[in-house]
Amino acid sequence: MRVGILGALEVTIGDEHVHVGGVRLRAFLVRLALDAGRVVTVDSLADAVWGPDQPADPVNAMHTLVSRLRRALTGAAEPRWAQDGYRLGIDADAVDALRFERLALEGRRALRRQHAGDAVARLREALELWRGDPLAGAAPTPYLEAAAGRLQELRLGAIEDRAEAELLGGVGGFDLVAELGELAAAHPLRERLRALHIRALHAAGRRAEALAAYEDFRAYLADELGADPGPGLQELHLSTLRGTPEPSAAGGPAVGPPGVPPGGPPDPPQPRPAAPRGNVRTMLTSFIGREDELRQVDEGLRQGRLVTLVGPGGAGKTRIATTYAAGAAGDHPGGAWLVELAPLTDAADVPRAVIGVLGLREGVLEGSDRPRDELRRLAEVLSATGALLVLDNCEHLLEGVARMVDDLLGHCPGLRVLATSRELLGIDGERLCSVLPLATPLPGDPPEVISASPSIRLLLDRVASHRPGLSFGPAELPVVAEICRRLDGLPLAIELAAARLRTLPAGELATRLDERFRLLTGGSRTALPRHQTLRAVVDWSWELLDEAERRFLQRLAVFPGTIVPEGAERVGEPPGHVLEALALLVDRSLLQVVEGPEARYRMLETIREYGLERLAEEGELTGTRAAHARYVLESAESSVPRLRGPEQPRLLRLLSDRHDDQMAALHEFGETGDAAGAVRLAAALGLPWTMRGDHAEAARRLRRALSVPGPAPDTAWATATAFWLFNLTMSEGPGHPDAVTGELRERIRRGLDERANEAFVLAGMALALIDNDLEAARTVAAGGPPPADPWTRAMIRLTGAFLHANDGDMEAMSREMAAAVEDFRQAEERWGLATALTFVGGSRQALGDDRGAVAALEESVRLMRELGLGDAAFQQVIWLAEARSRLGDLQRMRSELLEAVASDRPRPAHAAALFRISLAKLALDAGDVEDARRQLAEADRGLRSASAQEPLTLAMLESVRGRLLIVTGNLAAAGRHLAVALDAAADAPDVPLVAALGVSAAQLRHRQGDAKGAAELLGACRALHGLSGDHDPDTAALAGELRAELGAEAFELAREHGAALERDGALALLRRSCGTPEQDRPANPG
Repeated sequence: MRVGILGALEVTIGDEHVHVGGVRLRAFLVRLALDAGRVVTVDSLADAVWGPDQPADPVNAMHTLVSRLRRALTGAAEPRWAQDGYRLGIDADAVDALRFERLALEGRRALRRQHAGDAVARLREALELWRGDPLAGAAPTPYLEAAAGRLQELRLGAIEDRAEAELLGGVGGFDLVAELGELAAAHPLRERLRALHIRALHAAGRRAEALAAYEDFRAYLADELGADPGPGLQELHLSTLRGTPEPSAAGGPAVGPPGVPPGGPPDPPQPRPAAPRGNVRTMLTSFIGREDELRQVDEGLRQGRLVTLVGPGGAGKTRIATTYAAGAAGDHPGGAWLVELAPLTDAADVPRAVIGVLGLREGVLEGSDRPRDELRRLAEVLSATGALLVLDNCEHLLEGVARMVDDLLGHCPGLRVLATSRELLGIDGERLCSVLPLATPLPGDPPEVISASPSIRLLLDRVASHRPGLSFGPAELPVVAEICRRLDGLPLAIELAAARLRTLPAGELATRLDERFRLLTGGSRTALPRHQTLRAVVDWSWELLDEAERRFLQRLAVFPGTIVPEGAERVGEPPGHVLEALALLVDRSLLQVVEGPEARYRMLETIREYGLERLAEEGELTGTRAAHARYVLESAESSVPRLRGPEQPRLLRLLSDRHDDQMAALHEFGETGDAAGAVRLAAALGLPWTMRGDHAEAARRLRRALSVPGPAPDTAWATATAFWLFNLTMSEGPGHPDAVTGELRERIRRGLDERANEAFVLAGMALALIDNDLEAARTVAAGGPPPADPWTRAMIRLTGAFLHANDGDMEAMSREMAAAVEDFRQAEERWGLATALTFVGGSRQALGDDRGAVAALEESVRLMRELGLGDAAFQQVIWLAEARSRLGDLQRMRSELLEAVASDRPRPAHAAALFRISLAKLALDAGDVEDARRQLAEADRGLRSASAQEPLTLAMLESVRGRLLIVTGNLAAAGRHLAVALDAAADAPDVPLVAALGVSAAQLRHRQGDAKGAAELLGACRALHGLSGDHDPDTAALAGELRAELGAEAFELAREHGAALERDGALALLRRSCGTPEQDRPANPG
């Protein structure tokens, strides 16, 4: 896919043009394209699309734009969710504006090197990409207007560079004169354009016109601004008056005076331009992935005079500095000089190091007896001409470097300084350029996105030099991506890993990264000693800390996730105030700030492994990990009461951010046999784990905590048990007597008898739910006064409603669920309310109230999105789509389901399968058999890849497969698939699903020629769930056909016969109608 924004938006996929309609949608795509391949945050996207006129719900509006764009792009490089925003997974060169910037920069660099032909070729190629005004047709927001203005300015600069290169190469002519004259008229105050126009006139032999052009500009400036042309233009005027070669910013060849006849004497040969002064060497390896940093340095040194590259060890600061200096040396008459400060140990030696570099290379101080005032002598030398001074590795000599730089910049107006450090110099006028690790692919990224990642490109490039011929196919790229992720995207670590791949397969290297400091050695022999091993890089930073700072840092290494000030203070035991201690580590690039409303920090895994190693060496690892686990437990427990009320959204985000710490604490409690700690943590986190929607994973975590042998507090045990049983039921359905031991049942019974606390009531209800025992639930609920806490009351009613649904009593289920809704509203708790509203919507749909169902489900989805759980609301989205389709909005249903399928956000495998199953049902309703087959095949593939089977999802899949086979006429196979579905649904048990399968069984019986039997089956469905089914479109359609075929009276008699059956009899009738399910799962009918 290619995106053109240098003119009206133009999107092409292959050779086909794709229409993207709407100014907001175009603005959305343009903003993603301007940062192609990188994540653009939701806030940045909103600013670009709406500017100050933000919609009331920008997140929801953004989802709509994403859905529309995905439909427009039909799967080609569609926007993917990553971190806190979206990313357009295409190369920068696929966007004409980014390609233009790259070519223009290459052309300018060629011009600086006086490679006129190369410069002209690249700049012309860049300018040919323009088709009109940039970003035309997108929403005119302040951000996009500024972006368009920037691109226009870059275009004008590229035209000037191209004209400069053409004059340098002697290819200027009438066309160039005309073009520059038109541009100078359009931009009358732009001196460089005026100078180029005058030079072009002079070069074309039109000296008088050149002089007149200068005079016109001089008069214009005097009238408009009361000013004179700049010194460069004045010098050009004098050279034109004299008829001598005009000065060229690029140092181009002289242009002789006009009037020399063609056969006259040629101009004398021009001397070859002198090589730029300085000592910066050209690097022997390619430079990858730091174009943005080079641009920042260039802009910083144009707008200011001191830029400091700051980042962690091994991030590539020195390489960026030397690469920039090598390319910019020609722009500095005094040259570019690299001063390596790493070998120095005394700040007093810094000026002498600079003197030594200058004296050694230029001889400016040879014979000097080294004046006492070294700074004054340096200022004398450096003030004579503009120079670029590169001071590499300043972090251990900060005060001495800062004093020297401050003094030199104050006395040398033409001097520019580029410093590298793990900490800012801290002087006025300093501009920061942060050097972060290279971007790494996200888990699950496709091969094309992995290959485009800067860290992967660096690794593959270095591997090619170490082991030519070694390549990685799509199957191996995820392993390569894991290596780069675990090495934090640090270029030095990646280069050392590439060297190791000479002798180790990628998979083995990835598994050995826990030993990274022993493994990653053997860097370049010409590199500084601290760049030859990964350990040496971290040792260098470590030695810059005092003893208390080192202890603080190494104790923070037990945090596997983000670090908050409270945790750092509790576990790290900081020297002084915790915020100051954290800020110091950030300043020294040993911690990174995590963006967000609350103070959070993260430690690179490489630094963390180093700190853990130090803790182990000092015998403090066990104690520090225990302190970390205690902190995590106490922090989680403190949130429990507030998590069940109006603070739920904020607390859920906070707890989600600490997921890695929670898992580490759970592991620590398990490893040390601390049952009380494990169970207390599970009790505190049971609700947020349940809320995330992955009930199978939540059940595994809770079971793990409850399995730690040893005593645990009753309340915590009952709470954790309640959540475990609830999640087990939600993921696998009721009926797991093997999982529920007699000891567990007895402990719950004793707790209920004693009524020690309300946690045992919840545990008793959850036990009744997994046993599918409505009477037991009634006994538990009636065993004492209703709980005073509205959240606990609501959970009791929610559980009871589920049991009524399984019992086929939809009326009672609706009453209990409505009561749960009211209690959740009273508690001001969103997740429980969203869950209850989901089933209120389902019951209203079953009762024929489709508008009521839409209202309940829309509120449920909104609440889940407020909690940041939109991806867990898959059931709500499916039911909402089905309810809207019943109101006639079929296209919206299909669009919503396709958007859900296309989402790249992580979700359980069965969720994606459910979306596919719903799309298959929709296709069958529309008569599109082939699409139904495709959707069912995708659903089956997803379920087979899942770590655990979801019985109800399997039942739904087999049910729709049966419907498909009925439509295609394979009735025997249809019966087998419906039997498998019925078996799974009845075992769950899910009575509404069993009844829905009964309708499919009736359709099958009707196609087999037994209309009366089909009518009896419709009656059996009523016996199962207590509803007539008249509101269901499939039931109503089949009933109409049967009534017409049998006659009204015969149809009603047959249906009543089925409705009179007891539940067991109705279920037996359904089973006989489908046939006996086979042992093995039937083959895919598609």
